[in-house]
Amino acid sequence: MSASQNDTLNAISAAQVRAARALIGWTRDQLATASDVPMRTVARFEMGEGTPQRRTLTAIRAALEAAGVEFIPENGGGAGVRMKQRQSELPGVTIGC
Repeated sequence: MSASQNDTLNAISAAQVRAARALIGWTRDQLATASDVPMRTVARFEMGEGTPQRRTLTAIRAALEAAGVEFIPENGGGAGVRMKQRQSELPGVTIGC
């Protein structure tokens, strides 16, 4: 996979980050702590005041994914976020009889 393809796959928008935080009930400060990114950087990105460096976006995305958020790519239907399905929530799966 080329670097540009990887960047496209890992790209997240400010709207996705705001939605992801809302989904898991995190404040900007909690995201900053979890991602080890300054809160001011998180706030500026969410408000559209600049684009963080790739490593910063990667850290933000990783923190949100570790908290259970799944990023949905554009794919013609619009980018978004949702919670990852747990094994216990998958249809037809029984855990612990």
